[in-house]
Amino acid sequence: MNDDYKKGYTGKTILVTGGGGAIGTNLCAALADADAKLVIILDDLSSGYQWNIPSKKNIMFVKGCVTDDVMLKRISFEQPEYIFHLAAFFANQNSIDFPEKDIQVNGLGVLKLLEYALFNKVERFVYASSGCSIYGSQAPLPLREEFMSMHLSTPYQITKMLGELYCNFFHNHYGLKVVKTRFFNSYGPGEVPGQYRNVIPNFIYWAMKGEALPITGTGDETRDFTYVGDLVDGLLRAGYYEAAVGQEFNLASGKETRIIDLANMINDAVGNKAGINLAQKRKWDTKSRLLASVERAKKLIDYEPKTEFNEGLLQTIRWVKDKWDYIEQSASFGPGVSSAVRDK
Repeated sequence: MNDDYKKGYTGKTILVTGGGGAIGTNLCAALADADAKLVIILDDLSSGYQWNIPSKKNIMFVKGCVTDDVMLKRISFEQPEYIFHLAAFFANQNSIDFPEKDIQVNGLGVLKLLEYALFNKVERFVYASSGCSIYGSQAPLPLREEFMSMHLSTPYQITKMLGELYCNFFHNHYGLKVVKTRFFNSYGPGEVPGQYRNVIPNFIYWAMKGEALPITGTGDETRDFTYVGDLVDGLLRAGYYEAAVGQEFNLASGKETRIIDLANMINDAVGNKAGINLAQKRKWDTKSRLLASVERAKKLIDYEPKTEFNEGLLQTIRWVKDKWDYIEQSASFGPGVSSAVRDK
């Protein structure tokens, strides 16, 4: 498998919104290593941390929100040629607690970035959608891109679909070269645990503190966990391959893992004897299984996830241990039910 798609970013100026997050920091490091002229990170650090941003000479960090017109005008002077729009108000429980903030960032923010991309004549706009969200609870497995659902159960799911629809409009009406990538249960180095974060960093954090791991449901629920390195590879391909333009496709591992098996693996890996606790499912958590098809991504952009789950999990644990002092200072679990469970 050749690396021509990475060479496509050499000498380019690239804007990554949400570049301070887990996926964003890994993507920005990969773009910098591909000899991009300049990688601009636009992030308000609402769920990212400056200590986690790669320190490279061709990475520039701008603190600001995607809805901030002043910051977008400032970035215009750098004339970005590519945009990876990863910024989002994440995720399900957060959107239920703060639905107006969700529509502002995930709705208006996408619209502003698309208008910005059109005005600045960018070569490619890659949108980070959520395969865990937009398929709803009635889609047959494995989840395929052609399935559409009107039965979405959180504001986050609704606004992620809205973002895809806006992308379709700008592509069909204005000819903007957009690509819609649908992420599945990302994990890996770079994600700090917290009240509205994903299950894996939270489980690792609690296990290292000797606490029982909370599972909402029976533990037989499954998710399609995708290593951040595989997601980054898919994003780089999405920004390069011409066949991806105007398309939507899953970026996933294509494999199921039971939540109870995940919890046991983490407890075993860190030596946590506290075990697990079962809790009642949340109202919005309507999907007992998640499994994505990656056939379209393989066909369009030669996407092929390479990281075995066991190895990816160990790499994540090693990163958490290495950054433990930072993580203990940064991890935040506020009051309420969402502080006791994880956002799957």
